[in-house]
Amino acid sequence: MIKSNRLPNLRNLGVNLRILVIANTLLAFAAIVLSRNISEFSALVTSISAVAQPVLLLSLLFLYISQPLLNKLSYWSGIFAIGLIVVFACSSVYGVVTQLYIFNDLPSYSRMMLFALIVLAITLYYFNLHQRAFSPAIDEARLQALQARIQPHFLFNAINAVLSIIRSQPKQAEAALEDMADLFRVLMADNRDLVTLAEEIALCRKYLALEKLRLEERLLIQWQIDDMPPDALIPPLLLQPLIENAVLHGIEPLAAGGKITIQIYTQRNEVHLVLTNPYHTTNTRHIGNKMALKNIKERLTLHFDLEASLKSTQSNNEYQVHIIFPHTTK
Repeated sequence: MIKSNRLPNLRNLGVNLRILVIANTLLAFAAIVLSRNISEFSALVTSISAVAQPVLLLSLLFLYISQPLLNKLSYWSGIFAIGLIVVFACSSVYGVVTQLYIFNDLPSYSRMMLFALIVLAITLYYFNLHQRAFSPAIDEARLQALQARIQPHFLFNAINAVLSIIRSQPKQAEAALEDMADLFRVLMADNRDLVTLAEEIALCRKYLALEKLRLEERLLIQWQIDDMPPDALIPPLLLQPLIENAVLHGIEPLAAGGKITIQIYTQRNEVHLVLTNPYHTTNTRHIGNKMALKNIKERLTLHFDLEASLKSTQSNNEYQVHIIFPHTTK
């Protein structure tokens, strides 16, 4: 597992857009406070932007390059490193601007540095609040609520399935109990950290092996994962709850059973995860999907911000969930 870092992911498009909005909003606010009329405001915005915009863009470039190193640092060490990067970018740009351009009202170096550090502090505080809003404590509470719904019926069904074969197929029963132990170990673990897609698939296979004992030929699984990037990082228990819902709401109501299709592929450095299962318009138990989907969407936002998305559709007696997230690795 990859240890969670409270620092924002500075290679994330959504994070960079938020930084640009925050910095330019603060720049405009400072110009409003320091201006007495519209002409002074325009002149002040122009002079500050002459340095502030290059500083902002250069800082984002340096931070993008430094992201792997920042991920290895503790939170406060990372904050200090980010501060040094911003100071370096501010000093470099200010020196170049003062050499190449002449601005009579160009802010002093100390004022620009102070403004840059204030913007940095406010921006980091915003991201700290943003992450706390989707904090692991809140997220895990909701995840535990989801697990509380999952565990009773699944545990009951899995135990009954094992009991039904324990005499006739003792080795298969033993393997099923081992799968059950592995599955519940993950369900009860501290699920704050990202895991690889290969780990999540392995967990899902264990879950499906247990369900296969109970549903037998009624449950058909089609894996389309030849183009799957096994090292891609995802939030834990992203796919397993979706598969469980597919079994519960799509397969169980059908006397003849049905097929669940799981397709995973990459496209333009994005991972696409598509899960399809039978859909019954008269099955009111589909309402239970909403809780799992909301939980998964929140965790995608926590880890990937605007770069991840989740869409669900129903058509032609099929229910499909399509998840897209960036292909990130260790």
